[in-house]
Amino acid sequence: MDKNQPELLDILKDILKINSIIATELIQLVENSSAQLRGEIPDSCKTEHLELRKDIISIAEKWNKGCEVLRSHNIKHG
Repeated sequence: MDKNQPELLDILKDILKINSIIATELIQLVENSSAQLRGEIPDSCKTEHLELRKDIISIAEKWNKGCEVLRSHNIKHG
């Protein structure tokens, strides 16, 4: 086993968590922009965005402990 492997794994976990935060915030940005432009967000989009958020959070939680804030913050948006 490479001596740097544990450190690289930690780096990858950090990157995955950061990307999960970015992805879920981008979904919210799209919803906010859509609401400003159209006055509302279609129900189908709300449903699909919530499912995407849940998938993203599940992936983050699979590899990282301490994703409680990510989960609670994003599920409120749905």
